Amino acid sequence: MTKRKENPKRDIEKDYSTKQFVKKLRRLADCIEQGKRFQIQVAGERISVPPHAVINIEHERGRSDEEVEFQLKWRLDKQADRYGQQHNNL
Repeated sequence: MTKRKENPKRDIEKDYSTKQFVKKLRRLADCIEQGKRFQIQVAGERISVPPHAVINIEHERGRSDEEVEFQLKWRLDKQADRYGQQHNNL
């Protein structure tokens, strides 16, 4: 069995135009509804989101700003399938 290449940690925010963002959201929604893998390129790196990813919405408020984040989370280890199944059954 081939070992998975370990990628360095990464935390990037990328700004998009409204038109670009809407196009990406539509593709994401289609993949979620169809139970398909979602692929997106962010700042030069291709990301592949599995259909079992956990979806959540986060709201943060500070003194001078607020933000809403739509998040997709999944595990990278071999327990990923079990993790996704457990969360999708909730």
